[in-house]
Amino acid sequence: MTKRKIESEIVTLSKLGTEAIRNLSALELGRAIREGRTTAIDATDAVLEQIRAVDADYRCFITVAAEQARSRAQEVQAQIERGALAGPLAGVPVALKDNICTRGIRTTCASKMLADFVPAYSAEAAKRLEAAGAILIGKTNMDEFAFGSTTETSYFGATCNPYSPKHCPGGSSGGSAAAVALQECFFALGSDTGGSVRQPASHCGVVGMKPSYGMVSRYGLVAYASSMDQIGPMTKNVEDCAAVLEILCGRDAKDATCVCPTDTDFRTALIRDVRGMRIGVPREYLEAAIDDEVRDAILQAASQLEQEGAVVEPFTLGLTEYAVPTYYTIASAEAGSNLERFDGIRYGHRAQEESLQKLYTVSRSEGFGTEVRRRILLGTFVLSAGYYDAYYLKAQKVRNRLVQTFDKAFAAYDLILSPVAPTAAPVLGRSPENPVERYLEDVYTICANLCGLPAISVPCGETKQGLPIGLQLMGSRFREKTVLQAAFTYEQTRKEKLYGSK
Repeated sequence: MTKRKIESEIVTLSKLGTEAIRNLSALELGRAIREGRTTAIDATDAVLEQIRAVDADYRCFITVAAEQARSRAQEVQAQIERGALAGPLAGVPVALKDNICTRGIRTTCASKMLADFVPAYSAEAAKRLEAAGAILIGKTNMDEFAFGSTTETSYFGATCNPYSPKHCPGGSSGGSAAAVALQECFFALGSDTGGSVRQPASHCGVVGMKPSYGMVSRYGLVAYASSMDQIGPMTKNVEDCAAVLEILCGRDAKDATCVCPTDTDFRTALIRDVRGMRIGVPREYLEAAIDDEVRDAILQAASQLEQEGAVVEPFTLGLTEYAVPTYYTIASAEAGSNLERFDGIRYGHRAQEESLQKLYTVSRSEGFGTEVRRRILLGTFVLSAGYYDAYYLKAQKVRNRLVQTFDKAFAAYDLILSPVAPTAAPVLGRSPENPVERYLEDVYTICANLCGLPAISVPCGETKQGLPIGLQLMGSRFREKTVLQAAFTYEQTRKEKLYGSK
């Protein structure tokens, strides 16, 4: 066969329509590119076309790096063709939450304070994806500085839910979740401080995972609460999630909290088998204020895992009523401390004031939104003289008790099963009216961050309105494989139930 004929056949094979390309999962796309059935350039054009078509209505992106993405796609495609890149996600377009630094591409944290900030370096997570051949499409919308759970506090406007534009996508990584659901990228990264990967994944019908604290480098992630922040993947399915996690995990000398796990071949855990696995369902989580549709979907998911051979039983976890105040006390304290650097002097928004004191005050007042100012004030209060012992120190003691409580639970169970949120996606506009109501919706997700545990959100149903519902599976620290195995098993059983066996 002549070279010209071979090239002609490759071109023919690559003529997958843009819709067919977008329907592929990240791993399917990577395989198609390696096999010559499409190219990194075609995949990049496919998602850029989708962004042009729908993003004005949904506002998933703050910055779309179209020219950089096309240039990068050409480089990656050339490397793939000469065998220099053979990874499973080489040539696959990705989006990053806009608090993950990217060299040469602005990183705003969805704030006026950093509206024009362009980092001189990239986050370690971004560098690892680049080394794997992924193609950065752009930076996604989020709650300002990740303070929120609806993506409504963004300076650039709220993101809309892909299933219903009148509802929010969750937060703070709402732009990343919505972008994956709308096929504007094949996977995305978010950051999770109290559920900010899992909750929007639940509301947008995608998979989202928070790894154990320390599994993924936080270098280059603009800090919210340093003792709880963790970068995590948001994907179309569990297999993609495992593949992305394999790239992200590993020790980084630039992050002293980053560990070096020895077993990060996560895709080997993707077997349909939960026989003998013990799964606990906290009674408190299903007896609290939770929508009936959410409760029914979670119980049905638990039943499906039981039918697959898992031992699923209710148990009393304890101390859950203290989780929300503990989280917001500690998180606000750390946030207030981390945001001290934004003073209008070195970088960020700078007010036109001559007095130094006014420059600090006005720059911060103009640069930060209402929710950010609220949490800075709360954090300053709980750390101030006379209140440190009464609030912050007491919260840290309760946090230690929560760690002990979950250690005890995981001595009896392999996993803890729960909802991700007590309701499906709320209507846009409700959060600013009653922020405390939104805080209370974090009750199922924040313990994973307080205790440094891995947890995943997997779609498990829809409401009568057609809004997605997510199932949370939480494991003991560094037991990502157990979490992924159970999540994969459930995902496969649900697919069979919805579409029938292949």
